[in-house]
Amino acid sequence: MKDTFRFYKTADGKWYIDLPQWSGSIDDLQMVEGADTMLDKVSSYTNECYLEMSDEPFEGADRIELVEDLTNSVGGGNYVMETYKGEPVNHAMWLCQITVEVFHELPVAIYFCPVNTII
Repeated sequence: MKDTFRFYKTADGKWYIDLPQWSGSIDDLQMVEGADTMLDKVSSYTNECYLEMSDEPFEGADRIELVEDLTNSVGGGNYVMETYKGEPVNHAMWLCQITVEVFHELPVAIYFCPVNTII
């Protein structure tokens, strides 16, 4: 699965993934526990970014690796963004159960690359 996703930051500083088809609570879409600070970095500290994401490697992508599956407790998993733009960052984050909604499973690795053009 490879797709482009929009992430946006609200006036009160909270990051969310934009999933128009989501019928649950907006709170479920909030990026927290390191995912928010990762989005600050990849958005160049702006209020919006688009990320091309896949559970398979692709050219120009950085890797976020699953280090702890939390499916049987809080949901989602603990991940580490190993590099950003090829530079080591080792940024820890928790990706919630929405990750399973997006990828249809909890991926062992997520590959991503910022997209500069607006969809």
